[in-house]
Amino acid sequence: MAGGFAVTSDGGDYNGKITVFVILSCMMAGMGGVIFGYDIGISGGVTSMASFLKRFFPNVYHKMNEDTDTSNYCLFNSQLLTSFTSSLYVSGLIASFFASHVTKTYGRKPSIIIGGAAFLAGSIVGGVAVNVYMLIIGRLLLGVGVGFANQAVPLED
Repeated sequence: MAGGFAVTSDGGDYNGKITVFVILSCMMAGMGGVIFGYDIGISGGVTSMASFLKRFFPNVYHKMNEDTDTSNYCLFNSQLLTSFTSSLYVSGLIASFFASHVTKTYGRKPSIIIGGAAFLAGSIVGGVAVNVYMLIIGRLLLGVGVGFANQAVPLED
């Protein structure tokens, strides 16, 4: 069971209050992590769907149907499927280094806007994808969005 505690102080130096700005700042910081977690859940779920594998990874789909006795966990040796999954994380890592420079030079707001625009563009590319390479490009853009958001959102002005 989760528990909590409170720290009290006898010195009157701290005059902090829970304001609307504090609440909105906490919500914004939380949303930066939510988009990363949401993507992990979506990509894990979609890569186990037969219709998705049949359309974009037919070799994996056929191997999955041929071998029904073995668990699907780490069964298929597909570098393309691995590239699809890991492209977000690699581009997020690289983008976070650029995001720190953008945030330092221009501030948090432009950095968060760039991250949101990249995430939106990646979602659109992934949604209209007709082949696996479009999916990977979409995931790369999603990674840029996650990298910018995870770097800039938790910072304090």
